[in-house]
Amino acid sequence: MAVLSDPISDFLTRLKNASRAGNEFFTAPHSKIKEEIAKILEAEGYIWNYEVSTENFKEIKVKVKYSDNGTAVLTDLKRVSKPGIRRYVGAGEIPRVLNGLGISIVSTPKGLKTGTHARREKLGGEILAFVW
Repeated sequence: MAVLSDPISDFLTRLKNASRAGNEFFTAPHSKIKEEIAKILEAEGYIWNYEVSTENFKEIKVKVKYSDNGTAVLTDLKRVSKPGIRRYVGAGEIPRVLNGLGISIVSTPKGLKTGTHARREKLGGEILAFVW
């Protein structure tokens, strides 16, 4: 297995590729932040569910969500803050994604939150990704 410089980007890319390819699920190496991202995506309705398996080594298995006509619920996503270029914003500067049709995932001092929850709790932080 290759050494990844950005495991969050790898996780989000696997999600996007699985949804575009029509795969039922995908697996990725486990980390706490990936599990928190999956928890947010499940709460917002972009994935069905996720589970952590510990057979050989810890993996996170995510079940991709599709609508009734077979199209993926997740249209696209964009990694905003990267290891080389971090993007930090205050609570009032958190951007809306597609006029409220998408979500932003923000790493705050109180954990990962969606942009609307972070704005409501007046928390700023690092914008990890936009999902729509």
